Amino acid sequence: MSTQATVLYDAPGPRARAAYRTIAIVSVVAGLALAALVLLILGRNGQLAAEKWTPFLKSTTWTTYLLPGLVGTIVSAVLSIMLAMALGLVLGVGRLSESRAVRAVSGTIVEVFRAIPVLILMIFAYQLFSMYQLFPSTYLALAAVVFGLTFYNGSVIAEIIRSGVRSLPSGQREAAASLGLRPGQAMRLILLPQAITAMLPAIVAQMVIALKDSALGYLIGYIEVVRSGIQSASYYRNYLAALVVVAIIMIVINYALTWFAGRLEQRMRTGRKAAPAS
Repeated sequence: MSTQATVLYDAPGPRARAAYRTIAIVSVVAGLALAALVLLILGRNGQLAAEKWTPFLKSTTWTTYLLPGLVGTIVSAVLSIMLAMALGLVLGVGRLSESRAVRAVSGTIVEVFRAIPVLILMIFAYQLFSMYQLFPSTYLALAAVVFGLTFYNGSVIAEIIRSGVRSLPSGQREAAASLGLRPGQAMRLILLPQAITAMLPAIVAQMVIALKDSALGYLIGYIEVVRSGIQSASYYRNYLAALVVVAIIMIVINYALTWFAGRLEQRMRTGRKAAPAS
């Protein structure tokens, strides 16, 4: 008979397993009862009536409200994610530089923009851009949203990249130096690819945050999916239904982004494993 035990905890006995099953059953029943109670209250208040939900079966609801807002969300998210990745890469490498001045400047930028809330960055950028007329009025809100998301998330991504590089074994730097590679070449060819692959889940999580934070543009007049959903709710008087539909849209987008990043990570890991064989 095997007497091996798990590393982190002892295997539960019959009584513990029975208690776990009881707790699980009670939790499921309580959750279902709570969901039924919520649906009952919503039904009594008329929030589940067909007229609250049928507007989303009309094409005009989507073409007038939701689709323009969805386009705005995707545009701001894609632009800010791309710029944040580039900024985070530059600042992350800068914080690892051998130059003290470069490290100081990069560290100051990272710490300052990490400490400022995204909404304040958007409002500041909106006022700054409008004061000096740096962008046409049509793109003013978009520029402010992208500015706030880029600098905040870029600073966070810089710390993620820095942590990823520092988590690598020091022997890789020594091996690169023994091959005659300069520090910049070692960083670009050896350290960064491994760090980005290892920290990709954290980077993806930050991308999802950037996507969700684009909804803050609502407060400076930017047309995105949350603002469009509220506008449609104001017209049809179905706020709960509109927010549920907007939530489903955001969940689908976030799931698609996570799925894409997972496939990308898998391809990167497979490519790294297959590279020596070729």
